[in-house]
Amino acid sequence: MTEKAIVVQEFDRRYSLADRVLAEIGTALEVLSGASRASRPNPAGPQMAAGEPDLSQAQARHAAGLMRVNHVGEVCAQALYRGQALMCKETSVRKVFETAAQEEVDHLSWCRDRIRELNSHTSLLNPLWYAGSFGLGVLASAAGRERNLGFMAETERQVEAHLERHLSDLPAQDSRSRAIVQQMKEDEVHHRETAEQHGGTPLPVPVRGIMTAMSKVMTTLAYRV
Repeated sequence: MTEKAIVVQEFDRRYSLADRVLAEIGTALEVLSGASRASRPNPAGPQMAAGEPDLSQAQARHAAGLMRVNHVGEVCAQALYRGQALMCKETSVRKVFETAAQEEVDHLSWCRDRIRELNSHTSLLNPLWYAGSFGLGVLASAAGRERNLGFMAETERQVEAHLERHLSDLPAQDSRSRAIVQQMKEDEVHHRETAEQHGGTPLPVPVRGIMTAMSKVMTTLAYRV
């Protein structure tokens, strides 16, 4: 047995499920309070003062709504992947979810900063989005390794399409929002490919349809609330 495997086993023995659940509660509070911080520089560059001189009031409001939707998507992804990782028994697969969740923290921070620059706010329903997505992640983990990873791959596939639409919908002169969304899209492609490479299998068509419908409800509400 390698030294790395021994360390992982020791880690797993040291922390019970109850310990990990308590840690997840702490992470949820950090995400929802806005205390989480990015580990990578913001693609838009250094933060600017509140406001956006190149955008009209209507354009700034629309951009803020789109970035709020993106922020909610990252809240959901963070919760989903942490829920999937919590109940995953395979160390290598759990690492896939944990790595993706960590990168989603960067997205959370970037979107939150941009929303503040646009003089707006994150979704008031974020606690609901987080709780629902975390529970969904726990359920997905019970479907087995291939389906669990397949759920991640399908989630990222739908997010890719969603971000591509936002690149078209954002005001043409809103280069800061565009830079953030573009980097997010590239990261999501990587997450999808990683899930597929680790054995993720396509989900049944009805499941994909339900996911699309749920996403539509979320994005409609998050744009406004």
